Amino acid sequence: MNGHLGLVLNESSASNLSRCFHDDNWFKYRAYTFTYVLLFPVAFITNLCAVTVFTLQRKQRTAPSSVVMMNLAVSDLCFSLTLPLRLVYYFRQGIWDYPDWLCRLCVYGFYLNLYTSILFLTLLSVLRWLAVAQPLRHHTLATPTRILLVCLGIWVFVGGASSFFLAQGVVHRGGVPRCFEPQKPSTWYLVLVLNYVALLFGFLVPFSVIVCSYGFIVRRLTSRPASFSERLKPHPPAPRRGSGGGGGECGRRRSLSLVSAVIVTFLLCFLPYHAARSLHLHAVCGGWGCRAVVTLQRLVVVTLCLAASNSVINPLLYYYCTQSFRDQLSRAGSRISARSRSLH
Repeated sequence: MNGHLGLVLNESSASNLSRCFHDDNWFKYRAYTFTYVLLFPVAFITNLCAVTVFTLQRKQRTAPSSVVMMNLAVSDLCFSLTLPLRLVYYFRQGIWDYPDWLCRLCVYGFYLNLYTSILFLTLLSVLRWLAVAQPLRHHTLATPTRILLVCLGIWVFVGGASSFFLAQGVVHRGGVPRCFEPQKPSTWYLVLVLNYVALLFGFLVPFSVIVCSYGFIVRRLTSRPASFSERLKPHPPAPRRGSGGGGGECGRRRSLSLVSAVIVTFLLCFLPYHAARSLHLHAVCGGWGCRAVVTLQRLVVVTLCLAASNSVINPLLYYYCTQSFRDQLSRAGSRISARSRSLH
């Protein structure tokens, strides 16, 4: 097979491969239905609670890390609102009876949430690195206004870069309106190019930044603990509001656990999906055969479910790394319990 990357595949061959994985839709529909039934209530409730808690915090909500986590919670909450539409679609075995613009919005919303989540987690890692390596500069550079502008920049950048998926609306296959499917075989080539752009700037670069930032933090936390504690003493509020761990052995253990949690989140939720998606696109565009296409299609389905599960993992990070978040949530729970008792 000739051409760049061996991707010379005529229209009819691409259509035949498309039919291969359309014939395997039963696996995709069952996997997505099972996953979204579990994800929707948890993602919606936990992220709604997170947005509410961050909004109720008066002093802490202006902390740089709280600004980032608020944006992350909003992103996850918006994504969770698209899950009921996806569920209805898969429950109906791939029949889309809603307006075309809603289909486009659901497709767009997944990629918007995926890459804003990655970049917001990256920004959090940079803020933690700056607080440990340059506490004075962190205090002067990481102001709430500047961090809010950076977050707005992330929204604009990801929103613009993902605008291609607004063009992926309802298509008719077998006389039935479908959503979440490419419009024509030639679209796969453009998606393959966009995949590598997203892979580089939306995953590899952010993940490298996170690994380097947290590698430095782990080294500082595990070596010379006394001098590290001394460096934190002139700025006691920053660890409590920013990374959730103050000085002392307990704070260091919590910070190390948090670092591990974020790295594992990336390795579990984001890495498998990007790897499987790249291989699947090459299989379709490169004409690897029906068996390979269907196998990789199933792998994409499973890893996409893992990527979507990030929307329920992030609230655990808020609870674990932010003392003020836990305090506010505890106070809210106490008020609800008190009102419940008074009603009885």
